Amino acid sequence: MTHILAIDQGTTSSRAILFDGDMRPSSVAQKEFTQHFPASGWVEHDPEEIWETVCATCLEAAEGQEVTAIGITNQRETTLVWDRVTGAPIYNAIVWQDRRTAQTCADLKADGHEAMVTDRTGLLLDPYFSATKLAWILDNVDGARAKAEAGELAFGTVDTFLIWRLTDGASHVTDATNAARTMLYDIKRGAWDADICALLNIPMSMLPEVRDCASHFGVTDLLGAPVPILGVAGDQQAATIGQACFQPGMLKSTYGTGCFALLNTGNVPVVSKNRLLTTIAYQLDGKPTYALEGSIFIAGAAVQWLRDGLGIIDDAAETTALADAADPEQEVILVPAFTGMGAPYWDAECRGAVFGLTRGSGPKEFARAALEAVGFQTRDLLEAMQADMGNASETVLRVDGGMAASDWAMQFLADINGADVDRPTVLETTALGAAWLAGMKAGIYPDQAGFAATWALERSFAPQMDSDTRTRRYAGWKDAVARTLSRP
Repeated sequence: MTHILAIDQGTTSSRAILFDGDMRPSSVAQKEFTQHFPASGWVEHDPEEIWETVCATCLEAAEGQEVTAIGITNQRETTLVWDRVTGAPIYNAIVWQDRRTAQTCADLKADGHEAMVTDRTGLLLDPYFSATKLAWILDNVDGARAKAEAGELAFGTVDTFLIWRLTDGASHVTDATNAARTMLYDIKRGAWDADICALLNIPMSMLPEVRDCASHFGVTDLLGAPVPILGVAGDQQAATIGQACFQPGMLKSTYGTGCFALLNTGNVPVVSKNRLLTTIAYQLDGKPTYALEGSIFIAGAAVQWLRDGLGIIDDAAETTALADAADPEQEVILVPAFTGMGAPYWDAECRGAVFGLTRGSGPKEFARAALEAVGFQTRDLLEAMQADMGNASETVLRVDGGMAASDWAMQFLADINGADVDRPTVLETTALGAAWLAGMKAGIYPDQAGFAATWALERSFAPQMDSDTRTRRYAGWKDAVARTLSRP
């Protein structure tokens, strides 16, 4: 039996999942790796440890099985630079969470460059993205600038680094979704942007070739025989593909520590007027499909705070029973801005707050408020997306991620948004998306329409809240957020 191996290289661990010919997971291997925090706001990974965990999990998951092709999905924006001759990284990987280039971004903004950068890349000037991380490495590692200008160094996001290593340096490539997250790629022209590279003094010789998500990225001998790498997508785009969100207006929300929502906008990049990001959802046959993206920093992390910070629960599963038993007369609102607020507010300075406390407020009300905060924040994103789209299409909301397993949270999500919420039978959508890209390219998995037909609903949550209550509750949330946001 033939299989597709999906490499899911994440922020805290590397996983390899083997999918059979019917796109069902047959084996999984996972290894965590070290998080490095060399200074306040700095986050790094050891590239060699990433490489070692990827190799180990691939060999474990694929042991004794025939693998037809490999698909890769990865943490996005994380930045690596390595020597083209030796393949050795010249510095640790600077992680997407890293904020060391905040001042650089502020200076570029003050000099009036953000409008140009946003127009071409769809992104805001923020240290979240790869470009200023790459510039920092060139400016701060001894000899890096001279080597880069001499053509001796290569840049890549995690997918590019892994492909380079897997192919023994034969392929310096990436896909359109990862390129779109670097803040160096013109998503309308489909090319690296010379003006932005010049602005940051980045030699374009460092940049990889950009290909479709389903393409021939190279061949690896890692598994003991030649296997082609045929699919690549950044993790949130891979989840969008895995959820078969192929039609404009379809929205997927992945609920983990935070939440990332991507709305398919079709073949036209929609310019956000509400501080959302415009990005590439996927690119097939040379044709990009675009998306609006919104990021919620705290989703499941609010439940972790109940457990680890307040100590009022021992396990996340306890929140459902507590929320069910909460006093319906109390409307405690938690604004979980523990690390600031993401889209559409983008306020890095504000911090979390709780409103509506009474003497009777306790663990039950806090549990309910933590789950409700996810629904409220999702509505913020959904309203911003619909405003950018001109309410042209009805939104289909498909959910995945660990928190999507909570019936209570998903029911409130449907209630506060006034929309059906569909939860699939397969919640491993990120790895599935990467596997489908590779399997489709290899000719053993169906095309887009056939794959979409395999998407299976586990449960649909229909709104049960009346419109007056929905309006009043959301107004209370907006008031709480307004009181929480930092003042100029």
